[in-house]
Amino acid sequence: MTELGEVIETARRAQGLIQAELSNLAGITQAALSRYENNLRDPEPEALERLAGTLGVTVLFLTGAGRARGGMAVDAHMRRRATASPGTWRQLEARLNMYRWHARYLFEEVSLRAEQHVPTFDVLDVSPEQAARFVRAQWRMPAGPVRSLTQWFEAAGCLLIAEDFGTSRVDGLSQWVGDHPVILFNSSAPRDRLRLTLAHELGHLVLHTDALAVDDVEGQANMFAAEFLMPTEVIRPSLRNLKIGRLLDLKREYGVSMQALVERAYHLQVLSPTQRTNMYKMFSAKGWRGREPGSEDIAPEETRLAAAIGQELTKRGLTADEVAHIAGFAEPKRNTLFRAGGLRAV
Repeated sequence: MTELGEVIETARRAQGLIQAELSNLAGITQAALSRYENNLRDPEPEALERLAGTLGVTVLFLTGAGRARGGMAVDAHMRRRATASPGTWRQLEARLNMYRWHARYLFEEVSLRAEQHVPTFDVLDVSPEQAARFVRAQWRMPAGPVRSLTQWFEAAGCLLIAEDFGTSRVDGLSQWVGDHPVILFNSSAPRDRLRLTLAHELGHLVLHTDALAVDDVEGQANMFAAEFLMPTEVIRPSLRNLKIGRLLDLKREYGVSMQALVERAYHLQVLSPTQRTNMYKMFSAKGWRGREPGSEDIAPEETRLAAAIGQELTKRGLTADEVAHIAGFAEPKRNTLFRAGGLRAV
């Protein structure tokens, strides 16, 4: 038996379908589908064709993804709130795995020659803050605020996928596909939160590549993101004697939320526990705990790499149908990721 069953189940979850719904749409019995997903029986060619068409992928995608080394569904690193429903984040996790498999097929056709790479470190040897400083140094980033965060990521071969999650309770997910990291993030999030999510997911990719159980991986990713976006030596002097006006100025300068700046000041012991509490009381009184002012003043982040891959294949003379087929999509309209076009602002 191959691992086809897990691929079918992942594709189904990514579409937000339960077994009964997929079996009805594909015209097969739920009992048969259950056997397929549990690898108790391989689908007949006709059933496989119907399943692939219903799920919007090619037959080759379903059968090939299951045989690929490292191609099986994996748990994603995910930035989410505790109140996010398991159904929601499991669906998004399945979507990330689908994107990983689609990307793997494209990377077999297009070789990415990234200017940099995303390094990895053993979190038992290197602190999250040290790792953030090492990444900035390797990428030769200028000191201070990070402009065009997505450009730095994509220059290191990181595939960024923006999608409206339909919920504010999940911000982003990340995993590796071969040598290339993939981040799926919520395009509907405010720009300050979106940038912090990207840096947070980069922290996971840099620090948490091994299966080794590590305590507080989310806290470590947060520490990495804080140092990556707000370097200690540069920002510390600016965090003294914080007032609302100053926080707004720093928000526009660093592209992070005022709450992130308060937490940074508190972590660097520039802000006392009492001052931190008072700040949050002020935010609550102004109704800023859910959505702050000033986010619209932060420059939007623009993703280019996925479209550039589609453009490269188009330059080779491939049609939209052929590009979609290579990536494993059943038809061009399903290929929302590697479609040749301009940059996407989020």
